[in-house]
Amino acid sequence: MYSNDDVVHDGTIYVREKGELHCVNNAREAGSYSLWPGYPPVKRKPTRLFEKDFSVRLCIDNVTASSSKRKDHFVFTYNSEGSLRYTAKSLFDTCLLYIADNVQHIESLVGFPEQMADRLFTAAEEKQKFSNSETGLRALQVFCEAYGDLVLRSLCLRNRFSLLSEKLEEIKTFQSLQCLDLHGCKLGDGHEIFEHLTSDQLGSSLSQLSLGANCLSDPGLQKLTAPVRVMKRGLQNLKLLDVSYNPISERAVGYLACFRKLQGLDLSETLIKPGMSLNKLLWSKMRLVPSDTPVAVFNHSCCKTEGWAQEVVNQWEVNGAKLPEKDIKPRTNALHFYGRERFVRETLNSTPVLCNKSDDVILRLQFYRPALQEEIAVDADSKTDTPAQKGMKRKRSMENEKAVVNSKSSKRQSVSSFSAEDLDLLNSY
Repeated sequence: MYSNDDVVHDGTIYVREKGELHCVNNAREAGSYSLWPGYPPVKRKPTRLFEKDFSVRLCIDNVTASSSKRKDHFVFTYNSEGSLRYTAKSLFDTCLLYIADNVQHIESLVGFPEQMADRLFTAAEEKQKFSNSETGLRALQVFCEAYGDLVLRSLCLRNRFSLLSEKLEEIKTFQSLQCLDLHGCKLGDGHEIFEHLTSDQLGSSLSQLSLGANCLSDPGLQKLTAPVRVMKRGLQNLKLLDVSYNPISERAVGYLACFRKLQGLDLSETLIKPGMSLNKLLWSKMRLVPSDTPVAVFNHSCCKTEGWAQEVVNQWEVNGAKLPEKDIKPRTNALHFYGRERFVRETLNSTPVLCNKSDDVILRLQFYRPALQEEIAVDADSKTDTPAQKGMKRKRSMENEKAVVNSKSSKRQSVSSFSAEDLDLLNSY
């Protein structure tokens, strides 16, 4: 603060105590002293190191990157008089910031308390460590391996196909998702995300999946359901499935029959035509009945991105939408105008073509599993029928039993001998 020429070294020592400076060893302040021998003593006021309106300003050199990080160790505030004051952060906060700066070098967080991990994740997120292409993937892997669904339990990527393509490797680290919305992501039949969906860890936790408006056909659904049908692994705990606005036929319903725990299915705006044959097929294989009114779970209002990484996904989208700074060269400006800027604008405003229909025109084919009481009520209604109606129902039941026996025999034959397409799918895994 002072140079050696400005400071007078007279042996005086000052001590700061409770915000005030005190002189310790100044002999002239103890009592009084005489200016000249023989004259009466004169009382002397205690000396001050600084004036009353003196303020201290913290100066930090910004020469190197390491010196600029020193600002993180202080908290700057203003007092009532408008002077800047600073206090040092606690040792815990300082260590937390240091670990957040080097989160990609952490080997494992298994067994680390969840409360501390939450604060560490927030500190790393503020420093945008997960948005960095060099450190983001490793940092997410460390947290996902230790905390699973706490990091992210629900992910909504509705109409965000560019975000899915740019951050596919980071999205694959979320292996404890319970709800995943991929509506309008233009996946097709051979997207890489299908391998992640059919993995053992994600397949055991995922219960809600939306694949609407993805140009998904029968071969795509066959590939998606092959691990469950053939190897009994994958999406075995799936309860809600949305495959609407896809060019799939009634043949794909046979592939979906492997989802035994399915409680809701949306087949709206597909190549499947409504009818009694479809209703019987879904009831016999999955115990699903058609819904006269729109099912609330398929309006996608309840599917949101939830978890610690919610803001991380928002950072990915914001950073992906940022346009590079324009260059002075006209050719570069033209490329930006017709290239990246137009791509981002279409990405943010794009919606599936098939979804641009009014509710009255949309052909809804939504099915749900009725409750146990409804099934009992249906059985109770059959007891109040007339003898003639009972005789007709007995004949129908006998015919249904014969059809079931024939279907079971055909199933046994199909299980014993797989088709060539299923064998090709088995060889691909």
